[in-house]
Amino acid sequence: MKIIECIPNFSEGRDARIVATIADAAASVTGVRVLDFSMDCDHNRSVLTFIGAPEAVLEGALAACGRAAELIDMRNHRGCHPRIGAVDVVPFVPLEGARMKDAVETAHRFGRAFAERHAVPVYFYGEAALSKERSKLADIRRGQYEGLGTKMDDPAGKPDAGPAKPNSHLGATAVGARKPLIAFNINLDSDDIELARKIARSIRHSNGGFSHVQALGLLLESRNIAQVSMNLSDYEVTSIRTVFEAVREKAAQEGVNILESELIGLIPRAAVEGIPPDELRLVDFSDDRIIENRCRSLNLSAG
Repeated sequence: MKIIECIPNFSEGRDARIVATIADAAASVTGVRVLDFSMDCDHNRSVLTFIGAPEAVLEGALAACGRAAELIDMRNHRGCHPRIGAVDVVPFVPLEGARMKDAVETAHRFGRAFAERHAVPVYFYGEAALSKERSKLADIRRGQYEGLGTKMDDPAGKPDAGPAKPNSHLGATAVGARKPLIAFNINLDSDDIELARKIARSIRHSNGGFSHVQALGLLLESRNIAQVSMNLSDYEVTSIRTVFEAVREKAAQEGVNILESELIGLIPRAAVEGIPPDELRLVDFSDDRIIENRCRSLNLSAG
C-alpha cells in the first residue's frame, strides 16, 4: 500500500474552533488518518498532519483546505510567521510504498483542483515545481500576502494554476512535494529579536550556513521572548542536534541561554534516535511525536 503524508499549514492559530473544524474535515474522509495538529498564537498559524493512500489524501486535503477557505480571511490576518495565504502551504511527502513521483502527482492534482474550486492562485514548489526558480518555498513567499499583487504584475510572478491575481481574502497557496522536513524552533531566554535574527542569518543555508537549513528570527509577543524558527529539509545532512548546538553556542557568546525548544508537527524516528529530549530542551515531547509511532498506533506503517 502506498502511503502519503500531507502537512497543510493554515494562517489561523488563535481560534481553536476553526482549527478543530479544519482537522475534522480531513478526518471525515474515508481512508484519512489525522496524526497531529497544532496551533501557535504568535505565528498565528496551525499545522495539520494526516496520512493515507494517495486518493484519500487528495480528498482529505481538498476537504480540509476547502473548509479553511470558508473560515479564514487574510484581510484580518496578523502574525510573525511569513505567509502568502489562508491555506499557506500544502506539502505532500511519500512514505510507505510511495515514491516521490506519487507525491508530485498528488500535489499537482490537488493544486489544480483547489485553484479551480476556490479561485486561488497556486504556486508549485519543491519536487513539484514546474521550474527550478520555484523550487524554494522562501522564494515563493517573498513579499508575503501583502506583496502578491506586485508579484503577479510581473510575468515571472504568475502562478502555475488559478487566476493571475490574488484572491482578496484567501491570498495564494504554495503546493509542493518533498522529503520529510523538521520544523524546529528554539526560544531564547531573552527578548533580543536582533540577536535571534543574527543567529538565524548565521545558520541558514542561503547565507552560507548549514546545508538544508532555513531560519528566521522572530519575536513571540505573547511571551516577550525571541525565537529562532527553523526548517530542516534534510536531517540526514544537517541534524537537529547540530543546529541546536550552533544556536546555543552563538547565543552564549552574547551571554544568552536557551530557554527551550519545540517541534511543530511530527518527526522521523531516525532524526531523534540517540538524542535525549533534555539535551535539546524539548518541551511537550513524547514518543507520540515520532511519526512511525503514530502510524503504528493506527495500525499503519511509515517505513
